[in-house]
Order: sequence, then C-alpha cells, then structure tokens
Amino acid sequence: MSGAEGEPRTGLKDRLTDGLYGLGWGAVKKLPEPAARVLFRTLADQVWKRRGKSVLRLESNLARVVPDASPARLAALSKAGMRSYMRYWMESFRLPTWSPERIRAGIDVADVHRLTEGLDAGRGVILALPHLGNWDLAGAWVTTDLKVPFTTVAERLKPESLYDRFVAYREGLGMEVLPHTGGSAFGTLARRLRDGGLVCLVADRDLSASGVEVQFFGDTARMPAGPALLAQQTGALLLPVTLRYDATPVMKARIHPAVEVPESGTRTEKTSVMTQALADAFATGIAEHPEDWHMLQRLWLADLEPRGEQS
Repeated sequence: MSGAEGEPRTGLKDRLTDGLYGLGWGAVKKLPEPAARVLFRTLADQVWKRRGKSVLRLESNLARVVPDASPARLAALSKAGMRSYMRYWMESFRLPTWSPERIRAGIDVADVHRLTEGLDAGRGVILALPHLGNWDLAGAWVTTDLKVPFTTVAERLKPESLYDRFVAYREGLGMEVLPHTGGSAFGTLARRLRDGGLVCLVADRDLSASGVEVQFFGDTARMPAGPALLAQQTGALLLPVTLRYDATPVMKARIHPAVEVPESGTRTEKTSVMTQALADAFATGIAEHPEDWHMLQRLWLADLEPRGEQS
C-alpha cells in the first residue's frame, strides 16, 4: 500500500517525522516553561504505558546496568528514564530561545578546570560523553559561558530534511557540525585539535564497523575508536564527561580526569586501553543515575547478534 497520492509509505513516514520535529521546534518553545514540562512528562508517561519497542529496549539496557533490580524496580527506572528522555527533548526544542543567562543557570559543571586548563595550554581538548542528560545543553553552555566554539559530529538522519534541521539547530547554538559519514570528519577534527581547539563527541555507541570492544556492565559492547585515535594523533587532552538530572531544573555535569595515552603498545592496543577507560568513566556516571541514560537502541554485542538494528 502507499500513502497519499501514491507516495510510498516510507516517504510519507519521513515527511511526518520531519513535520513533527518542525512542529516541536516551532510550537514547544512558545509554551510557558511550566506548561511544557507538564506536557512532556505526560507524553513520557503515555509512551511508557504503551510498552513499545523503544521502552522495552530501554528497560532491557537498564537491566544490565542494575542487574539485581526487581521487575518493579526496572519498571520504575524505565518510567523515570522516559521522563528524563522527554525532558531532553523539551529542553532541546526550547534551547534556541534561551538567553545566555538561562543557559548558564541551566547547568552546574564540576571540575571545569580540567577543561579550561587544557584549552589555556593550547593543547586541544576532546570531550567525550555518553547519552546522559542533555548533551546539547552542555554544548550550549560551552559556547555561551566559556565562549569557546567547538566541533562535533552528527549521525546522518532520514529524511535528509530532518538531518538539516538538527544541523541548523546545533549550529544555531554555536557548534560546528560535521556529518558522521563521508570520510572527511576525522581529518577535520584532527586539524581543529592541532590548532588548539575543542571537539565534543557522544561516544558510547559505535555507528561503524570499526568500533572497539569494551567491557561494559559485565558484558561486551562496542564503542567508537575516534576519541582515542584523535588523542593519540594530535596530542589533545581526552576528557570524559557525564551528565545527570535531579529534581531541580539545573542539570549537573562532571568533567572526569583525563584518559592518558599509554606509553607503550601498538596503536590498536593503545586505542583499546583508552576506549576501555572511557567506557569505565561512562559507566560510573550511568550507574549513579541510570534513569538519565537515554540508550533506546541495542548496544551490547549479545543483543546485536540475533539481528542487527538500525536506528
């Protein structure tokens, strides 16, 4: 079957998806913030009650993070997780209208000296984050409070118009956005770092076939090699970052100690050690606040083996 006027179903779905995101950025930012919070919490609860594929996947992932959790505890965690995920979207739709003062007030960053000292030394810095909290808000804080531009990489989304929306949104927050595919991103990132610049990468889920296997909450997962390789090739400082929400409107961030390049070993061996260190830092933040880890896709190799999942 096809959509309106013979359009293939996938084409209609893409148009609807793009339209919904456009509606979000156009309408949600006009709501009073208390009303937006109530709306998105209600939406989160409705999505959670339907127990769709994304909710079940989130719950399955959380079961690895909290292996001794009872079914009731897992259900409560996944419900809180969907509320956290929808808080991310509510904030993201509204971020373009936030004043510099509102952005600064929206996040509290611990150990920021690790970032500023690295930048002041002209060394170049890589911030590597998992899908915790609101990484877009963290990026907006960097460009607003620190007044430091940075470069990041975005997964190519379908439809292309939706990808373009995300690029325009993040560029509007002061970020330079490179496409994940195409082969030129790594070289551009390396040049920015050699010039003493800042690169920010969400790095807890591999989007290629060249990821590094790590031990993550007791089982094997694959994470991107890019952060470790960039640090080795450019001498940049590699800093893990974790984010979390609490009952207040202020997101909390922590900049962890740098992941050092091992003194010995092959490039592959060094990359493996460094990526494992990143995974360990990510796991610390995720274990403390599992409900704020927005991992609604398959991650562990054991979950990927029965059938691949594109998302």
